Amino acid sequence: MTSSAPLSVSTPTWNAKLWGVLLTVSLVIGLDALDVSMVGVALPSIQADLGLSTSALQWIVSGYVLSYGGLLLLGGRAADLLGRRRVFLTAVAVFAAASVLGGLVDDGTLLIATRILKGMAAAFTAPAALSIITTTFAEGPARNKALGVFSVFGASGYSAGLVLSGLLTQVGWRWTFFLPVPVAVIAWIAANRLLPKDGPRASGGYDIPGAITSVGAMLLLVYTVVEAPEAGWAAPNTLIQFAIAAVLLAAFLVIERRSAHPLVRLGILRSGSLARANLGISVFFGGYIGFQFVVMLYFQSVLQWSALQTALGFLPAAVIVAFGSPRMDPLIERVGTARTIAGGVIAHLIGYVLFLVIDRDAPYAVGVLPSMILLGIGFTLAFASFNIQATAGIPDHEQGLAGGLLNTSTQVGGAIGLAIVTAVLTAGGEGKTGPDALLAGFTPALLTITVLSAIGLLIGVSGLIGRRKADQPADASVGEPAEKPAVKPGEKSSDERELALVD
Repeated sequence: MTSSAPLSVSTPTWNAKLWGVLLTVSLVIGLDALDVSMVGVALPSIQADLGLSTSALQWIVSGYVLSYGGLLLLGGRAADLLGRRRVFLTAVAVFAAASVLGGLVDDGTLLIATRILKGMAAAFTAPAALSIITTTFAEGPARNKALGVFSVFGASGYSAGLVLSGLLTQVGWRWTFFLPVPVAVIAWIAANRLLPKDGPRASGGYDIPGAITSVGAMLLLVYTVVEAPEAGWAAPNTLIQFAIAAVLLAAFLVIERRSAHPLVRLGILRSGSLARANLGISVFFGGYIGFQFVVMLYFQSVLQWSALQTALGFLPAAVIVAFGSPRMDPLIERVGTARTIAGGVIAHLIGYVLFLVIDRDAPYAVGVLPSMILLGIGFTLAFASFNIQATAGIPDHEQGLAGGLLNTSTQVGGAIGLAIVTAVLTAGGEGKTGPDALLAGFTPALLTITVLSAIGLLIGVSGLIGRRKADQPADASVGEPAEKPAVKPGEKSSDERELALVD
C-alpha cells in the first residue's frame, strides 16, 4: 500500500510520516557512502582471493566512483522528469540486486561490473533523495533541519563503513557486499509506503546528445585523472584523453545552449550561491578524501595499525558529525551559509597543518586526535551548509538538477583531489619501496592537501564578500529600484531569504 496524499512543503509540524520520509531517503544516502568505504578495507582480501592485479583492484573503487560521478546529472534530470518516487524506488532495487551479485561472484571482472552497476544506481538515488527533501520541506528552518539530518547519514555513513568493514573482513570480504542488502530492502519497503505518489510526468523530453557528451566527458575526465599518476601526466595518451574530454565538454555546452529540452539549463549556473557551493564542495571534499587516503596508508603501513584500529582512529570525527549536524540549522539560520562554510574550511585547514607539524611519534591524543576533532567540526559546519547553499532559491522543478550538480561536484572533486594527492605521494617516494616510500612522499602529499584547503578557503571568503556587497545600499543616483511584489505579514521576501540563508 502506498500513500497518495502529498506532503505539504509548508507543513508546520513534523509528524511521524514526515520523519519517516526524511529518515528513509537519508538512510539510502548513508548506504551509498557506507558502501564506498566498506570496500576499501577489504581490498587486500579481495585481491588475494580473486588473484587480481593492483591495476585491476583499483577499479573496484574507481568503477563505482566513475559511474556515480558521471551519471549524476542524468539522475537528477530523470528525477525531475520521471518522478522522484519512481526513480528512487527503481534505483534502490537495482542497488540491492547488484550488492547480492557482488557478494556471490568469483571473477574479478564480474565484481568490477557489479560495482559499476551500483555506482549507476547511486547516481539516481542521490539527486532523487535530495530533491525529495528540498521539495517536501519549505526553504528556511524546516529545510535546514532536514538537510542537517540528511548530512548526518551521508557524512557518518562513510566512517561507519570503515569500522564495519574492519569487523566484517575478519569473517570474509563477501560480507561487506552482503551487509547493504537488508538495509536497502528495508529502505525500499519504507519508501514504497511513505513517499507520496508522483504526479503526472513533467512535460519535456530527454536531451540524449547532451547526456552522452556530459557523461562521456565526466567519465573520461575522472578516468584520465585516476590513471595519470601511473601513465604520466605528460604522457601522450594522458594529454589526448584530456583533450577529448575538453572537446566533449565544449560540445555539451553547445548542445545545451541549442537544445529545446536541455539536460542542464545553463542559466541555473548564474546563481552565485549554487556556483560557489559546487566549486567549494569539490575542493573541500577532494582535500578530505586525499587526507583520509594518505593517513590511512600511514597508519597501516608505517605505524602497523590494523584495519580496525585505523578506522577507530577516524571515529572521533564521525561522532562529532553525527551529533553536530542535526543541530546546525539554528546556527546557519542566524549567521548564514557563507560564514559556516568558511568556518568549516578553516577548521580543516588548521587540522591539516597540525597533522603536518606535530611530531609523528607523539601519542594519539597529541599527534592525531586534535586533527580529527577539527575535521569533525569542519565537516559539521560545512557539509550541510553546502547543501543549503546549492538549493536555496532554486524552483522545485529544478531541485533534482541542483542536487545532481552538487553531488557530481562532490564525487568528481573527490576523485580529482585523490588523484592529485596520490600522484604527489607516488612522486615523493619514487625509487623507494614499502614504508620508506610512503614516508618520503607523506609530507609533500600533506602540503598538497593543505593547499587545496587554502583554495577552498578563498572560495568560502568570496561568499562573505558577496554578502557585504549585497548588504550595501544602492546608489540613489541610479534611480529607484523596481517595485517588489507584496509580502504577507510575517513572511520574508525572496531577497531576504537568499541573504539570510545563502550569502
